[in-house]
Amino acid sequence: MKITRISVYQIDLPLEHPYWLSGGRLKFEVLDATLVKIETDAGITGWGEGTPWGHTYVPAHGPGIRAGIETMAPFIMGLDPRRVLDVERAMDLALPGHLYAKSPIDMACWDVAGQAANLPIADLMGGGSRTPRAIASSVGAKTIEETRDVIERYRQRGYVAHSVKIGGDVERDIARIRDVEDIRRSGEIVLYDVNRGWTRQQALRVMSATEDLNVMFEQPCETLDDIAALSGKHSAPISVDESLVTLQDAARIARDGLAEVFGIKLNRVGGLTKAARMRDIALAHGIDIFVMATGGSVLADTEALHLAATIPDANCHAVWACQDMLTVDIAGGRGPRNIDGHLHLPESPGLGVHPDENALGDLVAVYL
Repeated sequence: MKITRISVYQIDLPLEHPYWLSGGRLKFEVLDATLVKIETDAGITGWGEGTPWGHTYVPAHGPGIRAGIETMAPFIMGLDPRRVLDVERAMDLALPGHLYAKSPIDMACWDVAGQAANLPIADLMGGGSRTPRAIASSVGAKTIEETRDVIERYRQRGYVAHSVKIGGDVERDIARIRDVEDIRRSGEIVLYDVNRGWTRQQALRVMSATEDLNVMFEQPCETLDDIAALSGKHSAPISVDESLVTLQDAARIARDGLAEVFGIKLNRVGGLTKAARMRDIALAHGIDIFVMATGGSVLADTEALHLAATIPDANCHAVWACQDMLTVDIAGGRGPRNIDGHLHLPESPGLGVHPDENALGDLVAVYL
């Protein structure tokens, strides 16, 4: 089997509500999505998606994905997409770094491989738990009253996991954490996500002031060095996502004991092939996992669900999915959807959902 054609689409995905990053420092209203269609000489077609969370959140942006695919296409054309390691190495040779640009190609290749084997991707990867995965909401940086309203809105949709954005103001953050803990229901999962929004002193002050609550913080500071500097000075469990980019990052975090949880963002780390190695490092070191699509449609959410299904149930806290935050649906209701706050693994081969091409608009590039 060989890759014979790569088609690239771009579509804007408007958010239902304006979204403020932790600390209120960045506002997001529309996501720039890139959809990739890989066709083969065996008649099997695979789909991938790359949707960074805007252009300013982390070093990844929509136009960069499309430029990266243009650079890599000649190197992967004619390869067997089922041999995902061959495709990965070809992309890494053609374009060092730029992992976010490689993620949609990797997803599409896994989609083809699963269809060829007549297995869902998770089963092909050797996992495939059918335990529904809790969906984590994303509660943007807001006042105490607005935070309560957003959490309640997600509860009405069945959500039992919440990622509450904090950061930027010590006293406000302490007050919001204490208020959310006051209304937290039994069995709810709450992760306080700082999105790198604290300095070292701010992080230490908030974590010390809330130590009695035994809450979990995600990415409290900008770098792994910052997180390492705080190690041993607080008792809060730490999750790392934005500083978890490469396998070397994962190895350092595990070796030095910098975090108790990995937040694996598939587009951020380069797709399923590279994410699976991070999963294995985490599990080998007793580190639990959240799996996240950086942003995007039901395709990106489904990719995250497949990886989550390869993680033992006890070690996978939740998946973060974006589809309920969007005003458009490119797959006509198909694919894993929210059922009582959970996503259920598709039983169909490959990814398990493809977009409606009529909903994607005109092609922006074709490579033969």
